[in-house]
Amino acid sequence: MPAGMKPLEKFLKKQGTALTRHGAGLGLVEKSGSGAAALGVGGSKRRASLSRVVPFFRETSPDSSQQRELFSPDTEDPPSWPSVAPSPSANGPTPSPASPAPPPDVRSPSLSSDEQSSEEPISSSSDRPGPALQMDTPINLTLAVLDHVTRQRHAPATETLVDDFMLTHPIFLTSDRFQQLLLQQYRLCDSERSLEEEEEEEALVMKKRSVLSVIFRYLDTYRELLQEEGDRGHGFPKELYLSAVQDLSRFPELVEDVLKLQRWTEILHNPCEEEKESRKRQVRPLFRHFRRIDACLQPREAFRGSDEIFCRVYTPDHSYVTIRSRLSCKVGEILALVREKLQYSEDQPVLPGHLVLVAVSSAGEKMVFRPTDEAVFTTLGVNTHLFTCEPSELDTLMPLPEEIHWSPGDSKLHDMSAEEVSNQLVTFDWELFTCVHEVEFVCYVFHGEQSRWRPLNLELVLQRCSEVQSWVCTEVLQCQSLPKRVQLLRKFIKIAALCKQQQDLLSFLAVVLGLDNPALSRLRLTWEGLPGKFRKQFQQFESLADPSRNHKSYRDLLQTLRPPLIPFTPLLLKDLTFLHESCKTFHGDLVNFEKMHKVAEMVRTIRRYRSSQLPVDTETSPSHLQTKAYVRQLQVIDNQNLLFDMSCKLEPKDS
Repeated sequence: MPAGMKPLEKFLKKQGTALTRHGAGLGLVEKSGSGAAALGVGGSKRRASLSRVVPFFRETSPDSSQQRELFSPDTEDPPSWPSVAPSPSANGPTPSPASPAPPPDVRSPSLSSDEQSSEEPISSSSDRPGPALQMDTPINLTLAVLDHVTRQRHAPATETLVDDFMLTHPIFLTSDRFQQLLLQQYRLCDSERSLEEEEEEEALVMKKRSVLSVIFRYLDTYRELLQEEGDRGHGFPKELYLSAVQDLSRFPELVEDVLKLQRWTEILHNPCEEEKESRKRQVRPLFRHFRRIDACLQPREAFRGSDEIFCRVYTPDHSYVTIRSRLSCKVGEILALVREKLQYSEDQPVLPGHLVLVAVSSAGEKMVFRPTDEAVFTTLGVNTHLFTCEPSELDTLMPLPEEIHWSPGDSKLHDMSAEEVSNQLVTFDWELFTCVHEVEFVCYVFHGEQSRWRPLNLELVLQRCSEVQSWVCTEVLQCQSLPKRVQLLRKFIKIAALCKQQQDLLSFLAVVLGLDNPALSRLRLTWEGLPGKFRKQFQQFESLADPSRNHKSYRDLLQTLRPPLIPFTPLLLKDLTFLHESCKTFHGDLVNFEKMHKVAEMVRTIRRYRSSQLPVDTETSPSHLQTKAYVRQLQVIDNQNLLFDMSCKLEPKDS
C-alpha cells in the first residue's frame, strides 16, 4: 500500500478488497478500483481528499475465518436484482444480449453481529411506487424514461424515475451523449409524423413537450455546473431553442415551452449582473492559502472551476513563487506558470529542467501529480503545500519549518464563550455544506464525468472535518498549564453539546473525534481533573461515534432529527462507496438501474437535510467578529507524530 495513502482511503481500500475477495464468486463485485486511492508517484484514481476520520471508521474486530460483506447503508439484505431481460423500446434499437443474471436465491455473505445494520431494509423495486426500469443499455434507458414521461406526465412515480435518471446518468452516460439523445428525440418526432400520417397532432405535441420537460429537469439539476462552462454549457439549450422556434408555426401549443427554453438560454449564457459582480469582487481563498480576515468574514459561496485563486508554490530550499491560476487548471499549466516566474526570479538564476508538482504534507508525505491532473488545489490537506522540483530532488523535499515546529502558549479559546464558538462553527459548516452541489456526492464516489465536473466543494467540507479534529488536539496540547487544559476539555465538550443541539453533526463528531485522538486521550492527569458530569457527557458522545452495527447509535440519532441539519459527511461517502462496491453498475452492456435508484435515494436524503434554511446569527459586535475570524481561520497541527511528542512532554509515559 503506498505510503501516502490517507486514513479514509486506507479504510475504503481495505473494505473494497474484502468485498472483491468474498463477493467475486457471486458476480456481485465491480472491480473498478474506485474504492481506493493510491496517493503516490503517478497520481491516483480517487481524488486525494485528506479527511482524517479513522476513529469513526475504525474496523470492528476482524475475524479472518468469517466472510465480510459491503452493504448498502440502510439494509441488512443483499442487493435486490431486477430481471435482466430488457423490454424492447418502441423508440429505440434492440438492446444487446444480456449477460447471465445472478441466480434468484443468491445471498451475500452474512455479517458479524456487530456489523448488522440498524436500519430498515431498502424497499425493493416492487415496494416503491411507480415504474421500475429493468436493466438495459444507456440509450434504451433514456428512451424508456421519455416514454414514461409521455404516458404518465406529472405522476409522482414518474417524477421519481426522472429524478433517478438525472442524478445518476453521469455514471453510465456522459452528459454530451445525453444531450445529443434528447436533441435527436425532439427532432425525431417530426420524422415520425411524416412516416405515420395517421398519428394525431395532439399526440405529437405531447411527445415534444415530454422531451422538453425532461430537458428542463436536466437544466434545473445541472444549472450551476453548466453555467460556468461557457459555450459548452449553453450550446445545447441554444441549439434546441432554435429548433423549437421553427416548430411554433406548426405547433403553437409549444409557445410556453419555447419561452421557457429562451429564458434558460439567457440564464446559462448571461448570469445575472449581481452574481457576476459578486464573484468578481470576492477573493476566493482556500482554507490555508492566502487567507484574509476581510475575505473569511464574507459568506462562503460555492467554488467553481473557473474561479481564479492565488497560490504559493515552493522550491526545495523553501523559497516560493506566487501564481494566479484557475481552480480547475491542469498541473501542466501550473508548472508553466511556475517556470515563467522562476525565469525572472533572482533566487533562481538558472532555469531548472524538467519539473514535477508535488504535494508535501506536514508529516513529510509526498504525492506527485501527473501533468494531466486537474483541480488539485482542493485536494490539499490542512497543512499540505505545493512544491516544484526536478525528479532527482524528490527525496530532498521537506515540510515547511513552521509546520514541524510548535511553540507552547495559552489558547484564545479561554477568552471566548462556548456559545459563540459553536454558533460560528455551525454557521460556517452550513455555508460549506450548502455550497456542495448534490451531484458532487455521486461524482466523488463514482468518478462520473471525471474531466468535466469536480467535487470541489465536497472536498473542502472533508478538509474542514479534518481541520476541526486537528484544532481540538492543537489547542489542548499547546497549553502547558494543567488547570487550563482541564478548562479547555470542559469547553470543547460543551461546544460539542451545543453543535449537537443545533444539529451540526459534522462539527459535533469532529470535536468528539478530536478529543478521542490518542495524543489527547492518553493525558491521564488532565482527564482525571475533569468533573464527573463532563466525563459522563463525553462518554455519551463517544457512544454516538461507535462504529459497531454499522454506526447504529449515530443512525438512530439521525432518525430523530428534522431538517435543517448538517450530517457527518464522511459517513455519507462511506455509504455511497459501500453501495457502489457491493453490486455492479453494468452487466455486460446493461445498466443496473436498481442500483441507480438506490444511489438517487441517498442523494435525495441529502437534499432533504437542506430543504429548509438554518437560522444564521448576524451579530456584528467586535467580539463576535473576532470569534468568527478565529473559527474560520483555525491554526492547527495535523502531524500526528508531532502531536504525540507534544503529549508526552506534557505528561511523560512514566508519570
